[in-house]
Amino acid sequence: MKRVLYAGTFDPVTNGHLDLINRASKLCDKLIVGVLENQSKRPFFTSEERMKMIKAATNKLTNVEVISFDGLLADYVNNNQIDAVVRGLRAAMDFELEIQMAQMNARLYNKDVETIFLMTTPQHSFISSSIVKEVFSLNGDISGLVPKVVLKELKRKYGK
Repeated sequence: MKRVLYAGTFDPVTNGHLDLINRASKLCDKLIVGVLENQSKRPFFTSEERMKMIKAATNKLTNVEVISFDGLLADYVNNNQIDAVVRGLRAAMDFELEIQMAQMNARLYNKDVETIFLMTTPQHSFISSSIVKEVFSLNGDISGLVPKVVLKELKRKYGK
């Protein structure tokens, strides 16, 4: 595969996301990490901040490009020669939502684009951006759950 997209809010990027980025980057010539501007969510970090953290955390992966976009994922796929979309699965409940989205997107694609589901490794299966932010805001230890750059930015934003 030439061009693969891994899209998400990444607010913030976690070590679970990075595990998927590392593994997906081995499957293609170019992995595009797409930071979504989701109007229904109120992100803690701006898209620029999220992109900066992902770029810092993936700087050793030469085939990873970090971009930001809004609107339909299918529109980005259709307009940017994407061959496949990667999605991560943590648990069975993720599968139900992800398969529904994948089937809707498949209907919207202009060409055959595969959705590739990667299972999260067990040590990252419980990590989510939401839980990381909540634990951190309550002074819990999130070291090992996020890259160092994210921990630094969380401390800066929370004034800790």
